[in-house]
Amino acid sequence: MSRVLRVRGRLRPVRAGLAVATALAGATAVLGPVPATAAAGTAPRCAELVGSEIPASAISLPTSGGRVDSASLVTQTVSGASIEYCRIDAVVLPIDRAAPDIRLQVGMPVGWNRNTMMFGGGGYNGTVPNIAQNVPFGPPGQPAPLARGYATFASDSGHQAGPAGSLDGSFGMNDEALRNFAAGDALKKTSDAATYLIRRGYGSGPSRSYFAGGSTGGREALIVVQRWPDAFDGVISAYPAWNNTAEVLHLGYLAQVMSRPGAFPGPDKQTLLYNSVMAACDGRDGLEDKVISNLGGCDFDPRVLRCPKGVDAGPTCLSDPQIASVNAAAKPFRWPYRIASGEREYPGFPLLSGADMRTPVLGFGTSAPANPMPVTSGYGAQYWDQWVKYFLTRDPGYNSLDIDPRRPGKWLPRISYLSTIQDRNNSDLRPFARSGGKLLLLHGAADELVSHRSTNDYYRRVLDTVGPRQTQEFMRYYLVPGANHANVGAPAFAANWDSLSALERWVEEGRPPVEPVVTDALRGRTRPLCEYPRWPKYRSGDPDSAQSFVCSR
Repeated sequence: MSRVLRVRGRLRPVRAGLAVATALAGATAVLGPVPATAAAGTAPRCAELVGSEIPASAISLPTSGGRVDSASLVTQTVSGASIEYCRIDAVVLPIDRAAPDIRLQVGMPVGWNRNTMMFGGGGYNGTVPNIAQNVPFGPPGQPAPLARGYATFASDSGHQAGPAGSLDGSFGMNDEALRNFAAGDALKKTSDAATYLIRRGYGSGPSRSYFAGGSTGGREALIVVQRWPDAFDGVISAYPAWNNTAEVLHLGYLAQVMSRPGAFPGPDKQTLLYNSVMAACDGRDGLEDKVISNLGGCDFDPRVLRCPKGVDAGPTCLSDPQIASVNAAAKPFRWPYRIASGEREYPGFPLLSGADMRTPVLGFGTSAPANPMPVTSGYGAQYWDQWVKYFLTRDPGYNSLDIDPRRPGKWLPRISYLSTIQDRNNSDLRPFARSGGKLLLLHGAADELVSHRSTNDYYRRVLDTVGPRQTQEFMRYYLVPGANHANVGAPAFAANWDSLSALERWVEEGRPPVEPVVTDALRGRTRPLCEYPRWPKYRSGDPDSAQSFVCSR
């Protein structure tokens, strides 16, 4: 037997008398009867949440429940406006007593708009994201979700990082903590706990629920779409590291190649490489503006920079070992064995980042990978080092450069297992579409940490599985030329787009994005935001105006 329950504004079938009824019963036991309605604009009952418990029955995955550590009304300037909200710090308790708690924060504004926004994290997570932040690539001139009246929340994904911050993978020694992060279990646990507290605070549940994240957070966005297709009405996934094991294997191979004597291209060589790619490819989209939009027309061969006889001769050329390193980064990395997720390769990175040395090419860093791994090596090499030590071997003293991703030997079974929880590669998004969900997928074409080629691949898989027409009904994918990873440093194009307003119109009014425009926040210029595989081609007129471009194939 089943019935229909209206949850967050959509009609969804649920089994009568199961999780929802249990959660509401638990809520009544802890804090008293649940009011039938709550008027928008009323203040949350913040004081009543202090010291309260979150029953395990309110969380759909196994936990030991949770508790509210603090709850207080605060006033904070968010997006230039003074916002009063109830800030809640809470924990969700693990089943394994040796596993760390999930720490979460919830912001419940006075003047709630009846929507919620969950934020994803970054790297290996380990800290609670700022619940007053904007969505990825969100323009500073538009209000962040909390300033719009959203109840916002986020968690550390089930572990607390040490001094290495988002590069601390030590939690991987514990199975429950590993699943919380890698498989995304902490996402559902956090969402259930936060929704329970929001219901208690306002007296009713949300009408609409949204999720936004970039990088690891973008991966988490795709996890909730794949694993819990009726949990969120609208999702923004930016530069998602969805095939996490596949990318880690590529990063490990790259670290090995660059650790060879004389193979690391230092900052001067990286600048040479970037400038050479620009000289060869800028302008193939109709305009020389340091933004390469026609990616298919850019086929740069680093051998044109070869030093005489392949021997390093200074900053004006690349030695043979350095050319090998550049090719290892730029070309697809394929492994000659099967892993359980089914992934067979990682597509490599375009050599398009590095407009200045705050954004070095591909995040190579300023020193070669070594043992112990230098903090000045690239982010990817350090990510690989932590993964080997804590996810793969579970030996903190292991030399990560001793693992050859092409021939992992005795570690292959463990790699294969990790791929089942780290590669979130289910392309059948029809359940999410049937539930009425909408997905905006974004990636910068000059991303130095997560390859946009990988997101291209996932999008094509969705098209193949769901069908182009059906995909168009619930999903849009935009590739932003010149944009790098999270607008770090001074990218060629610092992408800003009010994706949240576009998503709201699609979810709440049924109006999908039509000819959106993206702004370069550093230079004030605009470009059409073209649906992949189209790209902005210059026609004529003001080169800083989107009207001077057309989306071309």
